Amino acid sequence: PGVGKTSTAKLMADRTGLHHVNVGELIKQNNFYEGRDEALDTNVLDEDKLLDAMEVIFEQAAQAGKGIVADFHSAELFPERWFDLVLVLRTKTEILFDRLTQRGYSEKKRSENMEAEIMQIILEEARESYAPEIVHEVPSNTPEDAESNTVRIQ
Repeated sequence: PGVGKTSTAKLMADRTGLHHVNVGELIKQNNFYEGRDEALDTNVLDEDKLLDAMEVIFEQAAQAGKGIVADFHSAELFPERWFDLVLVLRTKTEILFDRLTQRGYSEKKRSENMEAEIMQIILEEARESYAPEIVHEVPSNTPEDAESNTVRIQ
């Protein structure tokens, strides 16, 4: 959270004519949860329900001849066959700290997210889950970075 996934994905979809899927919103709208983890203050994702719904979305997009820009905070969940390109947005820790603070994240949740960014958890997940040639690490510190990243994929 806080690295600019949704803003960048929306911009990319607008510029390319691709369909934007905010996976986090899809999960919330359809209540794709199998419970709650009170210790982590988060819902527990029902991966099967999400993947079934995403499969339908990808099939519908393919039938319409349209591609998808999907944004989510984890890479390892989705089949490699769904993606031609995986961008891992990276944000400087001082900027990320400020963004998470502005969102009202608890100290624990902010610390966990900061640690994940420092340890490059999402980047490593993406590299382990997808072919190296489709995984790209890109900066996401400013609105100009989102613009630059969008231009790179067009």
